[in-house]
Amino acid sequence: MTTLTFPLSRIEGHAQVVIETQAGEVISTHFEAMELRGFEYWVQGAPAEQMPVIVPRICGVCSTAHHLAAVQALEDAYGVEPPPLAIKIRELMVLGQLIQNQATSMFVFTLPDRMGLSSIFEDGDSEDSEKIRGEIVGRALQVRKAGTDLISLAGGQFIHPVKAVVGGVTSGIDSKAAAKMREQLAAVLPLAVDLIDTYWNLSIGMKDRIGDWGDDSATYYIAAIGDRDHNFYSDEIRVMAPDGEICDSFSGREYRDYLTYEETDYSYAGYTTYKGETIRANSLARVNMGEKAGLSHTDHFLAKFRESFGKPAHGILLYDLARGIELAYGIERALSILEEPLDNEDTDVPYTPRDGEGYGLIEAPRGPLIHHYQIQNNLISEANFVIPTVHNVQAIENALRVVAERYIDANKVDMELEQAVGRVVRAFDPCIACATH
Repeated sequence: MTTLTFPLSRIEGHAQVVIETQAGEVISTHFEAMELRGFEYWVQGAPAEQMPVIVPRICGVCSTAHHLAAVQALEDAYGVEPPPLAIKIRELMVLGQLIQNQATSMFVFTLPDRMGLSSIFEDGDSEDSEKIRGEIVGRALQVRKAGTDLISLAGGQFIHPVKAVVGGVTSGIDSKAAAKMREQLAAVLPLAVDLIDTYWNLSIGMKDRIGDWGDDSATYYIAAIGDRDHNFYSDEIRVMAPDGEICDSFSGREYRDYLTYEETDYSYAGYTTYKGETIRANSLARVNMGEKAGLSHTDHFLAKFRESFGKPAHGILLYDLARGIELAYGIERALSILEEPLDNEDTDVPYTPRDGEGYGLIEAPRGPLIHHYQIQNNLISEANFVIPTVHNVQAIENALRVVAERYIDANKVDMELEQAVGRVVRAFDPCIACATH
């Protein structure tokens, strides 16, 4: 038996792919997370009300989602309903995270795959590629910065936000700060649209080179978004069947009735299934479920995507194109919210801590994130974090088998396999830091 090991780069955290073959036959494809961090254990005994400032440390990239999921879990346990203005400001935090994450994934992590580079900061190997790279980098960083600045505005700071609290948020956003943020987002929107077009064209060119979009098996999809648009602040997870029909929905509190978590003996990141079936989360799931958002650029890209690839679309590399739609959405939706008064209402309500059980659900850029807490004597007695990346692990391994079988035969291993392994994993934009919490 031959074992091929591929260390991964341009992802969040540390992982590798291990492929076992025998006489040209692919025996197994494993996506292996190699670190154990133990957050579920060391938060036991922590004061429950401190969880919103503790759990963002799970990940510097996904800290906004963990911050909000923790607040929601405590509100569920305490029976608290935050006021409408607090929900708007929290949604702005989510949108800021979406903008900065999708810009990072598209232009820092996966764009090099489309240009034959190991890094976006590496010089191109031709005058044309260097011209494209030079035009992209500065604009991409401007777009990403708009996302981080929006998180800072709505969340108090970019990494490890602090502004969401049990019962609401600490304050509103004054009109001058909102206007300044709107001006910044309006300035980067045309840059983002041009970048999405460039990325789309480069992706089409890559497809011409490799021949397909990767594993196009029809599977189930899950996402916690609204049923009429890409509303990222939803209180239920919807399930799309392989034929494109919404076949189920459930709350964060009900997740154990629908999702099964399995551990493996080769990775510190397990995987979830929906009633035993493979599922996919993240951008492709949301775009497959999303309807017109009433936002011009978002709806343009969504219509283009549907016309080109159908609904539902299944090819793995289409995850990357779906992120472009969401990048436009994040900017346009934030512009819409920032037009409204955000400092003229109460931003929080009083509450009384109590023991019990609470569930928080947030649609993070990588999919549904659930926090589940047991509280005794105002301390966390048990915590469970259901991480978006684990929803995709089985789908990642299935897609890796497809590319392995394509590039391995009894006579040789096509060297394109190494590039294909990276493309597949990066398409899912996994966060290993979160998955091994």
